[in-house]
Amino acid sequence: MKLTFIGTGYVGLVSGVCFSEIGNDVTCLDKDLGKIERLNRGEVPISEPGLQELIAKNRELGRLRFTGELLPAIESAEAIFLCVGTPPLPNGEANLAFIEQAAQEIALAMNGYKIIATKSTVPVGTNDRIRDIVAKLTPHPFDVVSIPEFLREGSAIADTLHPDRIIIGTDSAEAAEKIAELHRPLTDRIMVTDVRSAEMIKYASNAFLATKISFINEIANICEKVGADVTDVAKGMGHDRRIGPSFLQAGIGYGGSCFPKDTNALIQIAGNVDYEFKLLKSVVEVNQGQRFNVMTKLRRSLGELGGKRIGVWGLAFKPDTDDVRESPALDIIGALLAEGAEVQAYDPVATANFKAIFGQADEVAWRDDPIEAARDCDALCLLTDWPEFKSLSLPEVQAVMRQNILIDGRNVYTSEQVNEADLRYYSVGRPHVGSLSQFEVEPVAFYGR
Repeated sequence: MKLTFIGTGYVGLVSGVCFSEIGNDVTCLDKDLGKIERLNRGEVPISEPGLQELIAKNRELGRLRFTGELLPAIESAEAIFLCVGTPPLPNGEANLAFIEQAAQEIALAMNGYKIIATKSTVPVGTNDRIRDIVAKLTPHPFDVVSIPEFLREGSAIADTLHPDRIIIGTDSAEAAEKIAELHRPLTDRIMVTDVRSAEMIKYASNAFLATKISFINEIANICEKVGADVTDVAKGMGHDRRIGPSFLQAGIGYGGSCFPKDTNALIQIAGNVDYEFKLLKSVVEVNQGQRFNVMTKLRRSLGELGGKRIGVWGLAFKPDTDDVRESPALDIIGALLAEGAEVQAYDPVATANFKAIFGQADEVAWRDDPIEAARDCDALCLLTDWPEFKSLSLPEVQAVMRQNILIDGRNVYTSEQVNEADLRYYSVGRPHVGSLSQFEVEPVAFYGR
């Protein structure tokens, strides 16, 4: 099938490359000509394992191309996928300006029947707006389809080529069958529904996963006070098939381009129809507060932070990506600097992106390896669970530090690893791991029998 993907961001680039990998003729279109030039030189603008190799392979096979020319990209396509950004507005709503502009440009370039498929995450009702925009600007027939994406950064290729399910939202049986046929090489778990339900499925899915994360983090905070181990609690919960083990890893909360944006957008969607989504508001509140537990542990272990040197491991919101959008490190490093601490930081791939958006980049000492980031520090904070951090020798880390405080915001280290070093080690919800200098465990009153 001849496909055009509008937007070469995370979703558009990965999706386009993967559909070329299964044999389709794919054009990736973007207005950023600098990005197109880089892609045509074989450079990849995002960090995603395996993506560069797939781009090179499918370009060589002649079924993948990158262009900034709109007209031929639209005219040659049977299906056009909208993968442009929907960044949050100040009130949390999704900004649909790029979606609406793309719809106008598609309409003006159409030369016959097209399927216009939206992969961008958009509020309920957006595809109806797309249909109205296109219908006013072209005499050609078309169908609108909602195909929400569920890929995860760091495993986006596997998620695209081996999805849990495909959701197709449309009122056209013809378009539904064509899009289903396109996706059948990926999975037979294909669900066809109406457009608005498909739009809602995306938001509901992300909101539920965010809720699981905030829930287990609240449980972790209680575990620290009552002396339970959240890893065992989560494991025990996860064995229940009604709950499952996914997204029950306690830490410093979620970040990235999806969960923060989509939870806030769904709160706004609910508000627009006079419904207060109290549960999801609490999820967002818990997540925002969870990252600052790192600051609480630093203050309790060091006292005043002014003049203290704090090392930071990890700037990306998760491992295997250079994406720093809504990363906990943004807030934590900002808070450290505000309290007068000196910060030296390291990340394997995300430092350049972090510096580009962090307003106080000149106030941070950027290091090229984790040991140097820990050197002469009073405390070290692990904020992203990159595999290389887990493989480091903690005695070696301790040896270069001024004081021996390690805040593990992702529960990376086992008790065996911690016990190899004389560290004051604080994790999340695991008060009995390693040679801890514990926070006070509050007494628990038991009532009844």
